[in-house]
Amino acid sequence: MKYIFTLLLLFVANTIIAQVKFEGVVKDAEGEALEFANVIAINKESKVLESYAVTNEAGRYKLNLGKNTTYTIQVSYIGYKNFEQEITTKEESINQNFDLLIDNSLDEVELVYEMPVTISGDTITYNADSFKNGTERKLGDVLEKMPGVEVTDEGEIEVEGKTVGKVMVDGKDFFDGDSKLATKNIPANAIDKVQVLKNYSNNSQLSGVTNNQDNIAINIKLKEGKKNFWFGTVTAGVGDSPDGGLYLAQPKLFYYSPEKSINFIGDINNIGELALSRRDIFNFGGGFQQPSQQSGTNINLGSNDLGFRQLQNNQAKDINTKFGAANFSYSPKSSLELSGFAIFASSRIDLQENSSVLYTNNDLNIPDEYTQSNTEQKSDLGLLKFSTTYKPNANNQLDYDIIGRISKDEQINGTYSTVVGGINQLEDTDPYKINQNLNYYYTLDDSNIFALSIQHLLQDEDPFYNALLENDPTNNDNGFDPDNPENDEDSYDGTAEDIGLDRSQQYYSVNQEKFVKTNQLDAKLDYWNILNKKSDINFTVGTIYSNQQFDSNIFQTLDDGTDVDTNSNITGVSDVNDIKYTFSDVYLGMHYRYKTGKFTISPGLSAHAYGVKNDQFNTVTTNNFFRLLPDLNVRVQLKSSENLNLSYKMQTQFTDVNQFARGLVLNNYNSTFVGNPSLENSLSHNINLSYFSFNMFNYTNVFAFLNYSKNIDNIRTESIFQPGSVIRSSTPFNSDLADETFTASGRFQRRFGKLQASIRGNFNFSKYNQFINNLLSVNKSFTQTYTPSIRSNFREAPNFELSYRYSLSDNDQGDRTTKIITNSPSIAFDALIFKKFTFATDYGYTRQTLEGNTNSFGLWNANLMYRKTNESKWEYEIKATNILDVSSKLTNSVGGFSVSTSEYFIQPRFLTFRAIYNL
Repeated sequence: MKYIFTLLLLFVANTIIAQVKFEGVVKDAEGEALEFANVIAINKESKVLESYAVTNEAGRYKLNLGKNTTYTIQVSYIGYKNFEQEITTKEESINQNFDLLIDNSLDEVELVYEMPVTISGDTITYNADSFKNGTERKLGDVLEKMPGVEVTDEGEIEVEGKTVGKVMVDGKDFFDGDSKLATKNIPANAIDKVQVLKNYSNNSQLSGVTNNQDNIAINIKLKEGKKNFWFGTVTAGVGDSPDGGLYLAQPKLFYYSPEKSINFIGDINNIGELALSRRDIFNFGGGFQQPSQQSGTNINLGSNDLGFRQLQNNQAKDINTKFGAANFSYSPKSSLELSGFAIFASSRIDLQENSSVLYTNNDLNIPDEYTQSNTEQKSDLGLLKFSTTYKPNANNQLDYDIIGRISKDEQINGTYSTVVGGINQLEDTDPYKINQNLNYYYTLDDSNIFALSIQHLLQDEDPFYNALLENDPTNNDNGFDPDNPENDEDSYDGTAEDIGLDRSQQYYSVNQEKFVKTNQLDAKLDYWNILNKKSDINFTVGTIYSNQQFDSNIFQTLDDGTDVDTNSNITGVSDVNDIKYTFSDVYLGMHYRYKTGKFTISPGLSAHAYGVKNDQFNTVTTNNFFRLLPDLNVRVQLKSSENLNLSYKMQTQFTDVNQFARGLVLNNYNSTFVGNPSLENSLSHNINLSYFSFNMFNYTNVFAFLNYSKNIDNIRTESIFQPGSVIRSSTPFNSDLADETFTASGRFQRRFGKLQASIRGNFNFSKYNQFINNLLSVNKSFTQTYTPSIRSNFREAPNFELSYRYSLSDNDQGDRTTKIITNSPSIAFDALIFKKFTFATDYGYTRQTLEGNTNSFGLWNANLMYRKTNESKWEYEIKATNILDVSSKLTNSVGGFSVSTSEYFIQPRFLTFRAIYNL
């Protein structure tokens, strides 16, 4: 692979050398510099737009042109006459200024090409065709070629280093603005313009009084031929693999008109192509934001979903999925808009993983463990949302949203452990969740604005767990003898006695039922008084009320199939939970914002009256207190696209009912948990410093983040391991020792003609405290990652992307110190051949080293597509994944108690043939 890198680097160097600079200044007739003027160069022979530039605040532009070539230069600026001139380059750079005249007539030079980039206020508009070379198929392929825009490996969109919060198509939300569905499904040939909307606000009435500087949305403007007609693609495919036949069907249909829109995305396949992963769907919240998000109160309701083993990079040994999603919007009149979506996802997934686990402290007699596990997952999930917006005039707006989620999940796991033996586990759950949101905005006059936000959550979770373990009834009381381990009792015997199981059985079949019901109301009323053009003041009154009911019980299934209740042998601990947990927060907040020059200063203070109560086993524990929480934000707007932001926030952190329940709970076969009714809240200090800069003159994109947080009285766990076993029991407590986290990240990116180079760095340091077998364990972790890359953006020539990721992780856990080194180069290549064939391939290699032991793997994919012309209805594709037929990936990771090396099995080589019909 190093030879490929060398050849491509030589090609890059030769490309740069073969160019000359064409630069200068664009001014008006009075000699004033014109910022955001457009300068383009059109190759006279090929008639192709070869280079473009946008002037900076000094009116400067710079183009990279080929040597000994004739170009037509066109200069344009809104309100001024367009200017056109023909130039011929030689071997030397050219410096030339342009003076534009105010346009007082309709006569102008006709522009052969639309401007690739235009800037108007907070809106950047990209002309999509200026960035296409024929290899693009989806929105993501187009976006990643636009300066200042990035598409992550997960499909999320970043603009100038900031994550895009909403994606719209012709002004209508696309599945509530989800960027992953947009980048992977909207066809490239339907896109006319991409509008980047900076300082975006969902409500125009609040745009002038809320901090929207980091809010970015993208609006996709469709080509005229795609409006009022159905468009999209329908894909069908078959294939072959070592394990049998392959199939896929993927209809993706869209309809847009001024009054309504309909989107449908379907996907059925057994090749592991996920429209959305299970984690994505569970995080698909429908755009809901808690009203109390900025109040200083953070209550974590936790999750009682199954401990589903997550896919690694959407890969597993076998994946069968069904996915269907429909989204609509309808405006019967200008003041009313109705919208919603429905999503159904079904998956059947097989996972296989082998792990070697080394535990933290050698003095604790915790044996190292090797496990082999096979897991079958079944998941059926449905999401349904309806939204309405009523805006009768500019001073009133009412929004209502309701979203419901229901699922049926099951996980069957078979594990062999060198310490515990064979374990079979069954988990299933049928939860539902309903979330409602009501917002009302009222503008009394130019100086007085009101906003009411109310959100209600109703959630019901019912996870069931069963673990089946082998037992030898003859050695139940032998204890643990490190000198004669062959006579030791079974590893689960101690836990079985604590739970109260009948230890005379040949198998321990332990079951747990849990029921958690959550009812939460979060509401606030805001009032803004605009004092003058430079300052305003905001008053907030709000409340959070949360009620949770937690019930659980443990029972045993005997060898004859009889179910019997268990009775814990731990003093003061029951095998049953029946707890009512209530949390309340009533708060008043005040924030003042003042603008002076480049500075915007926003200090704030909120006063909270908290009440926490848990009622269990006829014992009520309460904690009522009052707290002031300050916050501060200082923003320095250095230039229109360059800013520095400093923020400080003090937060009160609260946990959920699970941590308070003092009855015994099974987390899984090797972990039991007993809550602490006396837990108190924790307090955190958070400081964040960020810097953003995007220069359209030389296409330099820089961003950097620094964040420090310190948690006081944080909730940590005390864990006791059974002698000679990996099975532990844990209890939460408020730590007197502060936990600290420091993170830093940054990226520098710049374009050099048709090449874009970038380097990204990430740093993370964390320190937290826990107790293991009554001994304090201080965990420290420092991870640093560097990722340089270079990418081309040629219109005619093939394109490539080279990337190299280097990561170093140092970890101190008790008396164990580990270092993990990761080297991961990758290359991607695509080319348009004879204007009919599109060839694309990518290869990634990963090598990890842990304590001198190195493992590595490489994954190679490729596909070849054919369409007669760009307007052809039919397209055909041959796609090969995992060409090297790699069976598994090896990874190293660090947990709270251990360091592990895992072999994770993935799908074998797949070869599929696909036919795509373009509507």
